[in-house]
Amino acid sequence: MIFDLWNTIAAWPEDLWAETRPRVAEHLGLSVEEFESRWYGELAHLREMGPMRDVLDLFDLSPADAERVTALRREVTRKGLVPVRGAVETIAALRERGLKTGLITVCSEDVVKLWEETDFHGLFDAEVFSAAVGLRKPDPRIYRIALEELGVDAEDAMFVGDGANDELAGAERVGMTAVGVESPTGELPDDWAGLRIRELPELLALV
Repeated sequence: MIFDLWNTIAAWPEDLWAETRPRVAEHLGLSVEEFESRWYGELAHLREMGPMRDVLDLFDLSPADAERVTALRREVTRKGLVPVRGAVETIAALRERGLKTGLITVCSEDVVKLWEETDFHGLFDAEVFSAAVGLRKPDPRIYRIALEELGVDAEDAMFVGDGANDELAGAERVGMTAVGVESPTGELPDDWAGLRIRELPELLALV
């Protein structure tokens, strides 16, 4: 059983990030509009597929400003790395049944650095972070890394996610069974025709 992170087992704190973005933009010497255009545009793959310094090196920052940007982003991420209702209990129940559990997430480096401080640490037999492996969903290679680490075949694996990054169809393309989570903050396509749950504990009835 392989899980997505954001808006599946943890909710990205969008309101807090919206409050923080103007301060990050200021440190980078950008207007809020310029920041959002670049952060979600040209910088998106860079920050999700490698170290944050690769992004910060594109700006003429003092060491102090670089640290401030890193710290601001880190604190937003820290607030978000909290299990949603039923997440820990569901994953623990799956493990008690003898199932292997994994994580595949598109994330920036701050998630990797904070992971051991979270309640998620120790819940998974395999953890694949895009910033650590240089791959993003729905690249089939990122799914195969998790499958190899778990030692299971794709047809014997289930992927659970909110649908961002075309992750559900991506999982199906490598032969996995995909389950969409109807997260209120997620991106599950309205026309998703595969398995669908409202809350994570419902997974226990599917396996």
